[in-house]
Amino acid sequence: MAPDRQRTPTPSHDVTLIGRHTQQRTIVVEALIRADGFVGTQALHNQLATDDTPVGLSTVYRTLTGPADADRTDMVRDTGGERLFRYRPGPDHRPYLLRTECGLSRPVDSGPVEDWADTIAQDPR
Repeated sequence: MAPDRQRTPTPSHDVTLIGRHTQQRTIVVEALIRADGFVGTQALHNQLATDDTPVGLSTVYRTLTGPADADRTDMVRDTGGERLFRYRPGPDHRPYLLRTECGLSRPVDSGPVEDWADTIAQDPR
């Protein structure tokens, strides 16, 4: 990380999600928290390199699996199949529509869709 750049505090609970606690893994989680919207592993790795933070690509991959497994990230796939992650500060999931061409995401109210799915699931046909 560049010396003049302040680090974003990582919520203490989220640091425990990264497996073995190391400075590099903490930096990866902090970068994910700071990311604007969904970010791929390679893009996050490139951002860290741009910030003069030497973190290996494999460390970024391994670190992102902790918050994802703990349901603290939203994950979507882009048109090429790459997984994109966005940090979620709380355990509540919120569905998003994601434009695959530009990456724009918007939250959606999933209540009507979930109600419809429940109704269809109960239909004996």
